[in-house]
Amino acid sequence: MRLRIRFSKIGKIRFTSHRDTARIWERGLRRAGLPVAYSEGFTPRPRISFGLALPTGYESEAEYLDVELDGEAAGLSGLGIDGEAAGLSGLAGALTEATPAGITVQAAAGIDRAEPSLQETVTSCTWRIDVDGVDEGTAAASAARALDAGEILVTRERKGRTVTDDVRPQIVSLDATSTATGGVRLIAELGTKPRALRPAELLAGLCPSPRELRVRRLRQWISTGSKQREPLEAFTLPNPSPAADAARTTNAKDHRDDRPSGRQRGEPAPRGRFATATATTTAQVARQTGRARANLVGS
Repeated sequence: MRLRIRFSKIGKIRFTSHRDTARIWERGLRRAGLPVAYSEGFTPRPRISFGLALPTGYESEAEYLDVELDGEAAGLSGLGIDGEAAGLSGLAGALTEATPAGITVQAAAGIDRAEPSLQETVTSCTWRIDVDGVDEGTAAASAARALDAGEILVTRERKGRTVTDDVRPQIVSLDATSTATGGVRLIAELGTKPRALRPAELLAGLCPSPRELRVRRLRQWISTGSKQREPLEAFTLPNPSPAADAARTTNAKDHRDDRPSGRQRGEPAPRGRFATATATTTAQVARQTGRARANLVGS
């Protein structure tokens, strides 16, 4: 069975990379006691897949991951997973408590195994971009020119090579507004196919180009014809109290992996050739250590 989780990533946690976020979730799922399935092979890994990577330093109200569970839905009834959006008071809360402050689980639901991956299905994202260096009128004029333009050429890196792309087809919508503090904010829906257009690349294509201050992903969209839907609807959940967030921050050391190598807690025990190879390697290391110690004593 596959479990889809929607979560937000707000505050200082935005400075963690996509890879570090993946490690946080591996540990969080273990702490929450979910029966995560593991891959086969020499190095079993939890079967977790993420949606579109969030650039480091960006916040998000709509991040997703899919988790393969080891068991049938009938055996997971205690978790409140039944194919519908479920477990908001129990499962979502447990997952939120098992992760560092700044990550809040908004929804969780069982999905069909045949459901395509998030990276295949998400076609666009809505972004909130706070900018500096231009006033609201200038930003609105730049947005209008961008939408009216036949092409917008932006130079960016791709697989170590510098390429120039026309990003105009990936700007679905773009509006400029003001913030409560008098700043300037852009709301943009940017396409993800064939390659996702990032907010920084959008700003580079505007004239004049504003300076990026703070960016937050608001939505991820799956388009089917003229209709749009989200991979998983968010539900209204109570925000963690300041005391709860403080406790999660204080206990952040609990989220560090104290097992830097070898089998992680909750992973299946080695089997077959892998178990034999591990035992053999351990014995070899012990013998080499013993010889080293003997040589040291003899000298």
